Amino acid sequence: MNSLFAKILLWFWCTVAITVVGSAFISALNVNQNVTDAEAPAARRITFEMEEARVAYENGGRPALQLFMDNLQRIYGIQGILADEKGRDLLTGQNRLDMIRSFRQPPTLQFLGDTMAARAAEDGRYWFLSIAPRPKVSSWFLTPEHIFWLAATLLLCYWLALHLTSPVRALQKAVERFGRGDLSARVNSTRRDELGQLAGAFDRMAGRIETLLAAERRLLLDISHELRSPLARLGVAVELARSGDDTESALNRIQKESDRLNALVGQLLQVTRAEGDPNSLRRDPIRLDRLVQQLVDDSRIEASARGCGLQYQPREPVTVAGDPELLRRAVENVIRNAIRYSPRESDVEVRLARNNGKAVVDVRDYGPGVPEEALPRLFDAFYRVETDRDRASGGIGLGLSIARRAVELHKGCIRARNANPGLEVELELPVKEGGGASPLAR
Repeated sequence: MNSLFAKILLWFWCTVAITVVGSAFISALNVNQNVTDAEAPAARRITFEMEEARVAYENGGRPALQLFMDNLQRIYGIQGILADEKGRDLLTGQNRLDMIRSFRQPPTLQFLGDTMAARAAEDGRYWFLSIAPRPKVSSWFLTPEHIFWLAATLLLCYWLALHLTSPVRALQKAVERFGRGDLSARVNSTRRDELGQLAGAFDRMAGRIETLLAAERRLLLDISHELRSPLARLGVAVELARSGDDTESALNRIQKESDRLNALVGQLLQVTRAEGDPNSLRRDPIRLDRLVQQLVDDSRIEASARGCGLQYQPREPVTVAGDPELLRRAVENVIRNAIRYSPRESDVEVRLARNNGKAVVDVRDYGPGVPEEALPRLFDAFYRVETDRDRASGGIGLGLSIARRAVELHKGCIRARNANPGLEVELELPVKEGGGASPLAR
């Protein structure tokens, strides 16, 4: 009896069964032993029977009285006794005085063995006793209606118990799967009550744990992979410095690889922050048009160094809600990625527009673009379309990954498509209507 389902089913059904059986048993008795003379139907019936017996005796003598008593016995199953004022039975001549005296005090009805006798009724000259068989309770006092009601309540109680315990069982199975290492285990309950809220809380917890563990594993794998090459080159540069051959070149190589390691660690920290707790994300109002303008102005120096330009036309004010630093990193990484692969004497076009309650930042370069099969993986961490070219340009494949995660944390989306020529990246964020802008985005 450790099952919650069995406990609920038996508890409710036993309650209903006790109620039904108890009411049926009480109805079967159908005896009221605590009524007064004025309230008792038996008292009124006995008075009527005594009057009829007296009239029959006075008008027809003992034969008429016998006929009346026989009819009373035949029709109603009641034995009547009419006695004179001294207690002598007018039919048999027996002395009924003791019986009369026993019925002269309440209660109106008394049980004598298997018979039920009503108290004597008197009119000054006659006494009358009404004796009927005691009603027996049948050993099977449940009617078909009672049986049907018990069966119906059993089905209803079964459905209730199943309705209450099925989400608990589903949650138990999901917890067991999750405990065995299946991090994708979810309840996916559609209920809106407390049990559905419990299942939803577990799903959110499981999703959060899966995200954190997946991010941790991916980060460890990526770090181990990415650190191997610069550390190997650092080792070679150290050996060259120790040998004394071309020490200046070896020190420059050490400085370059150290800077590369520092940049890698910094961007890995950005990825970790972007994959942090979404509930702790700031929701400040940010003037996105000012933020984009500031990033374009800051990137012009890098664009000039690479022989390309930046084109941006300020538009109407656009306000979004979010973390200013994360959004800054997202837009900046997309712009810098476009500058990195733009050919000389070309422009990187940056546009900002509003579309159906969304703020859309569009960045296009006129470079070689990427193969169509590489577009779905373009925002994966450490993914490079051409490894040698990206390393030569200084990229480590984290910029667009940081941008994607930052945009997704703000309930937006990021897309890339070939513009022929060049690559076009589009960031879409929900617009916040009203409210002032954060000072960090002014």
